[in-house]
Amino acid sequence: MNLSARHPIVADLALAVTRIVIGIIFVAHGWQKVSTFGIAGTAEGFTQMGVPLPTASAWFTAIVELGGGAALILGILTPIAGALLLLNMVGALVLVHAGAGIFVTDGGWELVAALGSAALALTALGAGRFSLDSAIFARRRRE
Repeated sequence: MNLSARHPIVADLALAVTRIVIGIIFVAHGWQKVSTFGIAGTAEGFTQMGVPLPTASAWFTAIVELGGGAALILGILTPIAGALLLLNMVGALVLVHAGAGIFVTDGGWELVAALGSAALALTALGAGRFSLDSAIFARRRRE
């Protein structure tokens, strides 16, 4: 039974909840990189993990997580934010977490895979009706 086909509001609510929860997690991680560790501290950690161009990577990651997370929460430019966040998570998976097993407590890939999967879904499906994307772009389509 495809509940979202019979009740499209269910799909829109699911997209809104997913966007907001994932957005909050990304904002928290981006904020941590900027305010708790600082860009220099994040770059130092990236160096120890073998991430190439650690300072540029630290800036990219912090900006994408903060800005992309905020965009998801608001539901604005969702496919673009989702794609950038997915790229960020693929980088984290490949460069840092893939060889450490699944569990995040061991440095594994479960969190980056879950966040990346959610970012992929939002990239593909969009923000849903309860978003700024819908309010702005639906109005433009009607005009």
